[in-house]
Amino acid sequence: MSLIIQAITAIFFAAVGLFVYAIFGHSMMGWLDKGPEPIPIEEIQRRIAEKESDLDRVEGGVHLETGLIAAEGWETVRATCTACHSAKLVTQNKATRDGWKTMIVWMQETQGLWDLGDKEAEILDYLAANYAPEESSRRANLDMDAIEWYILDL
Repeated sequence: MSLIIQAITAIFFAAVGLFVYAIFGHSMMGWLDKGPEPIPIEEIQRRIAEKESDLDRVEGGVHLETGLIAAEGWETVRATCTACHSAKLVTQNKATRDGWKTMIVWMQETQGLWDLGDKEAEILDYLAANYAPEESSRRANLDMDAIEWYILDL
């Protein structure tokens, strides 16, 4: 009989212990595992401000985050074009104003680009001014009459 009472007592204390642990277990164990120190709100705000300032940073006339040339209208181009694709699709291409217009019409007809309204002229002005085809660096043609020709004897 004494053995049965001891078994029942042990089961009772085990059940009470499990019940207490289920209710308070996490907070009871909290004193063992303090975890990392919380970051002060001032530090969080400083980090956010630092990150935001990097997003709008322009150096050498180039917006660092996108690579777009920071000239009149670049903010509109950034807001409009990078809503759908990387700014690299702008910076790696060169076209005349008509070429850029053709690309915009193609995107509207096939890619779901919305009507740009009065922003279209500003966007085209920016793209034509900053991402137009460049003069080639090819040398000038040789003056064939000025060359003294000779026959190579082998």
